Amino acid sequence: MFDVLVYLYETYYRPDACPDADALIKKLSAVGFEQDEISRALGWLTDLTETTNALSGRPLDQDSFGFRIYVDSEVDALGLPAIGFIQFLESAKLINAVQREIVVERALAASESPISLDKLKVIVLMVLWSQGKEPDGLIFDELFADDDETGSRQLH
Repeated sequence: MFDVLVYLYETYYRPDACPDADALIKKLSAVGFEQDEISRALGWLTDLTETTNALSGRPLDQDSFGFRIYVDSEVDALGLPAIGFIQFLESAKLINAVQREIVVERALAASESPISLDKLKVIVLMVLWSQGKEPDGLIFDELFADDDETGSRQLH
């Protein structure tokens, strides 16, 4: 699923630049993605849109000065590295409280426990992409910083 999401990000500048669902499924199949992987990714994106619409316009849209407390089930599903990274992004004002909640919800929906930091970074990127927001240089570097000494990293 994450490979499909990264492909969509790399191929389409904005979500509205994607072709209709049938054409997109055909294109993704032609590129070599399996039907199950395509279905999961497109379902995940549909749910992302629904979550974004449900949370948009809430008081969380304003700057939050509170502290997010994660319940035990969230800590177990996300893992401490993911929670720390989300807190870093929010404290650096790279995401706001609404985006944080969308990232948490979509990470929990990924059905991987604990979620890897690399996959969480893709989720953050997709949340921003779905909102038509281009990550600035700092967030892009943070999302795809190389973890080893070999130099650059490709998205996939």
